[in-house]
Amino acid sequence: MEQQNSKSEKYRDELATVTKDGDRIWLYPKKPSGRFYRARTIVSIFLLAFLLAAPFVKINGHQFVLLNFLGRNFILFGIPFSPHDFHLFVLAMISTIVGVFLFTVVYGRIFCGWICPQTIFMEMVFRKIEYLIEGDSNRQRALDNSPWNSSKLFKITLKHTVFFAIAFIISNVFLAYIIGGDELLKIIVDPPSEHLAGLFGIIVFSGIFYFVFAKFREQVCTLVCPYGRLQGVMLDQNSIVIAYDYLRGEPRGKIKKNNSEVLKADCVDCNLCVDVCPTGIDIRNGTQLECVNCTACIDACDNVMDKIKKPKGLIRYASKNEIENIVGSIFTPRAIGYTVVLFIVIVLTTVLLMNRTDLELTILRTPGILYQEQPDNKISNLYDVKIVNKTFYALPAELELMNFNGEIKLIGSDLHVEPQGVAQGKFLVILFKEDIVQLNTKIEIAVKSNGKIIDLISTSFLGKVERKGTAQ
Repeated sequence: MEQQNSKSEKYRDELATVTKDGDRIWLYPKKPSGRFYRARTIVSIFLLAFLLAAPFVKINGHQFVLLNFLGRNFILFGIPFSPHDFHLFVLAMISTIVGVFLFTVVYGRIFCGWICPQTIFMEMVFRKIEYLIEGDSNRQRALDNSPWNSSKLFKITLKHTVFFAIAFIISNVFLAYIIGGDELLKIIVDPPSEHLAGLFGIIVFSGIFYFVFAKFREQVCTLVCPYGRLQGVMLDQNSIVIAYDYLRGEPRGKIKKNNSEVLKADCVDCNLCVDVCPTGIDIRNGTQLECVNCTACIDACDNVMDKIKKPKGLIRYASKNEIENIVGSIFTPRAIGYTVVLFIVIVLTTVLLMNRTDLELTILRTPGILYQEQPDNKISNLYDVKIVNKTFYALPAELELMNFNGEIKLIGSDLHVEPQGVAQGKFLVILFKEDIVQLNTKIEIAVKSNGKIIDLISTSFLGKVERKGTAQ
């Protein structure tokens, strides 16, 4: 009995993909099939289409999505963001982090199985190609163990050639997000000598992506990605995960031919849930950090349940409380707290985005300087102006005094703001002394571009009050 318990708890002390000596155990997951696999395939098609097309789609002549960290140039869904919008990025990152916490608490690693690019490319692209060229798991294992011959050489060469070609495409798309689709096209079309750095980047990233999907594979999820470790901290007994209903399934039993004995539980110990797992775990041992919620074990188990005339759902999306107590609660106090925080941050980010303008204007009276006497019974104040242009277009700016019969004189060159640029300058506001009735007079300055008012700024004018009848 002790030996049996020791064997059943063995998974706690080792990884399914690593031997005691630290050697790699290569996995040959069986090809999955079922309703969840079909649904994930459909979701993957849409996500892959978006991922591959987004950096090449243009709105008003500009890239749909651009993440140029080196040039500090960002475009999200056709909206340009500059370093001046850093606060929006901070709020967006906070929203994302809180969202990850919330979804992990409530839904486990559903992101890993359905949306994560690593899972999508590995399971829905590279793995499918491997099945197509080498066959299912047993054929792949037999091929790797067979001696080298013309058939094996052809299949291995073909597979890795296709793998590297896809990695090369992914590398180009990845760079298109960073440097822009037009720049990538120049690297492809122009002579190689003109873009050595770009070509070097494409080759390096192609090698990295090829290594990840051809060799490293599930190790990304089990050894590198921190999300699996985060799962162990964030999950509780009400979190929705892929779970084995041990109340239905235990004790396990084998179905034998010409055996009239009725099974005591639903699990027939067919081991198919392990055979299809891309990380090599046995989901019947409970929630493990290697589980990426890919649903392959659910489909495999449901197919077996159909064959033996048992209800589906022996392995399903469920919480520990749901399995033990039949009914589980998703919205725990912790989940509600995360939801409230996430809602507040999303509302705040949305309000800031809705009130975000293409231009930021600042006009302030130059500190430390009083008014200046001017000819013809006039006085002036010196002002600083700063214009931040968040658009893709150059902006010629003009200043006009709105509520007084005065004038504005720019000091230096005219205001001209480059796309995604900043312009700063100084100017004088000149008013008649007779119009100054108090020490601080409110004035309004219109900022115009191409004859249209783009903003109206209110500021103060400091001047000497002229009192009638006072002796001079």
